[in-house]
Formats: sequence, structure tokens, C-alpha cells
Amino acid sequence: MEVLLSKPAVVALAVVGALLAVCASVLGAAGKLSEAQARRLNFAAYIVMGASMLLFALVGLRGAPA
Repeated sequence: MEVLLSKPAVVALAVVGALLAVCASVLGAAGKLSEAQARRLNFAAYIVMGASMLLFALVGLRGAPA
């Protein structure tokens, strides 16, 4: 659990989520993904970014440095 609440893990989740969202937009616009596939990939990206935000909040509530 400590690993998930570490600053590198929180930042890594945010970056992975952002990269997934960019990929969904770029690949969807280029026609490499169908609209449904791009939407699913974008949804997954927001889940990952949401997990990052949740972990960031949990770190703050614990009073530990992020």
C-alpha cells in the first residue's frame, strides 16, 4: 500500500492516464480507432487519472508528504 501512496506512483498514474487520453484522441481522429474504441480508451484513461486523484487525496488525508 505504501508504494501506491508514494509520489512517483501517483504521478505515474496521472501520466499514464494522460497518455491514454491523448492516444484515444489522436488515434480516433486519424481513423485508426472506431468511435466506440476511442470512447472506451478515453474512459479507461479517465479511470486511471481518477485513481491518481484518489490516491493523491488519500495521501493528503494521511498527512504524509505526497
